[in-house]
Amino acid sequence: MTGTDAPTKERSAVRSLLRLWPYVRPVRTRLACAAFVAVLASCLGLVIPLVLKWIVDGPVADRDPGGVWLGALYLLLLGLTEAALFGLRRWLVARPLAGVEAAMRGDLYRHLQRLPVAFHDRWPSGQLLSRGTTDLMLLRMFLAFPLTFLLVNGVTILVGFVILLQQQWSLGLVLLGPVIPLVMLCHAFESKYSLVARRSQDQVGDLTTVVEESVLGIRVIKGFGRHRSQAHAFRELSLTLRGTELTKARLLAWIWAVITALPELAVGAALVLGTVQVADGELSAGTLVAFLSTALALRWPVESIGFLLAVSQDAATATERYFEVMDAREEAEGDTPRPSTQPSPTSLTPTYAPPPSAPPSVPPRDGIFFDGVVFRYPDAHDDAPPVLAHIDLHVRPGETMALVGATGSGKTTLTTLVPRLHEVTGGRITLDGRDITSIPRERLRELVSVAFEEPTLFSASVGENVLMGAGDGDGEAELVRALDTAQAGFVHRLPQGTATQVGEQGLSLSGGQRQRLALARAVVGRPRFLVLDDPLSALDVHTEALVEAALRRVLADTTALVVAHRPSTVLLADRVALLSDGRIAAVGTHQELLHSSDEYAWLMSGTGDSGAVSKKGDTA
Repeated sequence: MTGTDAPTKERSAVRSLLRLWPYVRPVRTRLACAAFVAVLASCLGLVIPLVLKWIVDGPVADRDPGGVWLGALYLLLLGLTEAALFGLRRWLVARPLAGVEAAMRGDLYRHLQRLPVAFHDRWPSGQLLSRGTTDLMLLRMFLAFPLTFLLVNGVTILVGFVILLQQQWSLGLVLLGPVIPLVMLCHAFESKYSLVARRSQDQVGDLTTVVEESVLGIRVIKGFGRHRSQAHAFRELSLTLRGTELTKARLLAWIWAVITALPELAVGAALVLGTVQVADGELSAGTLVAFLSTALALRWPVESIGFLLAVSQDAATATERYFEVMDAREEAEGDTPRPSTQPSPTSLTPTYAPPPSAPPSVPPRDGIFFDGVVFRYPDAHDDAPPVLAHIDLHVRPGETMALVGATGSGKTTLTTLVPRLHEVTGGRITLDGRDITSIPRERLRELVSVAFEEPTLFSASVGENVLMGAGDGDGEAELVRALDTAQAGFVHRLPQGTATQVGEQGLSLSGGQRQRLALARAVVGRPRFLVLDDPLSALDVHTEALVEAALRRVLADTTALVVAHRPSTVLLADRVALLSDGRIAAVGTHQELLHSSDEYAWLMSGTGDSGAVSKKGDTA
């Protein structure tokens, strides 16, 4: 979703804003009190012209200085009361609306964590960031001011016109003249402004994406001397956003000018007509003063209509953008599991049979079992060939299976299916005889630990990053063991040891250091199933040998699927599966595949001496 593909059709701002009701409902009483206080304060302002009428027709006409001072005191008290009421309104809404914003931001963050990886693959991070920051700020501002004053100003205008008609109905009708043209112009303004508001907020998301990518990729930008091209791209997006904002400003200037000019013309006409009536004795001077004072008191409520409509459209657009993410479907737990008639011998409790929608083609097996697995990315065309086609593979309990294949053959995609980062399109995957769709996702990811080829670290300490892969009860001892396994002793030489902050994305560390910490994170929880995507690719040959020696001890107690590109990594495996064009082409030991598969022999010869490695732990 970018600024270039923003919706162009009209939509109902009211319908969009009504979706905020579940968040507003808990604080509705306080907001209602604030609105009542604001209406009361605004209506007090309409009493001031009536006091002026009394002063002009009474003490002033009677030349009574005491009465004038008394009237001035009344006006002062009314002004102070009005100010106090507006201050009270502000206090009433500040805390609950900050809570509404925090609740919406918390829900958005939790929802993002539950959305499938495919969603995050499609959405630029800047668009998501802008929805969690700028859009929610707009919504809080709308709830704090425009929402209340749409009601307050509406009531004020209604009460004001009732007072005007009671004072002098003929002059009141003159002021009512611009109402119909104003309603038509406001409707036209809403239609145009809503489209521009959506485009503007999407472009803010695009700009946020560019800034974030530039900060995270600053080493690449500097390394290739691309700062000018990046600055040019940023400037182009900034100029595009500037043009959109100027369009919004022109629309606001147009509606503000019209809303200001038409009532002013009506007030001028009423002034002329009222002066004539006073001269003819049909109207008292005090009544004319009160009438004009009331009309002037209604200027701000009328003139603010354009501003309030604009802010309401911005808020409606922000609401749409927020719920575009919230409406995205979370990761499904799969079909409702049914109790199995034959309990599994493993400790995966409770035990369930495979879901009825995916009947087993062969009896369930222990270990990791791929049964006719087919995968196609969710956004792929229906006629596009699947990335993985009918994968049948069995990783036996306690076995380490190496997954080998050319670049683009589907190795990484296959490994993401085991922890359900992506959902299989067809077939099924079982762990110790149990379909992964029948295992609660949280439990599944406790059983399956992963280390990705591109290690990601968070802005936290070394220890916190590693212990993300541990259970709640694991502590310092497991941390030390995992660091030893990953040969990550370098952390003890850092300024604060395992308490050292690694910085955003772990960029303060080398690629090999990040990869070793990611490997430590994968093994710290002693997982039953381990999925490693080329975990040693960034290590030098000496460190790689040390990590392999330590990793063998871990692999001896787990069932593992390891993506391998080099013979040294294949050395860790009991058997090897060759993946070719999304299919399992061959399965066997390293030596068997060297003799039986030309493709495998070619892949191994391209990275080292194919005869230098044999079965796990042995050298030729």
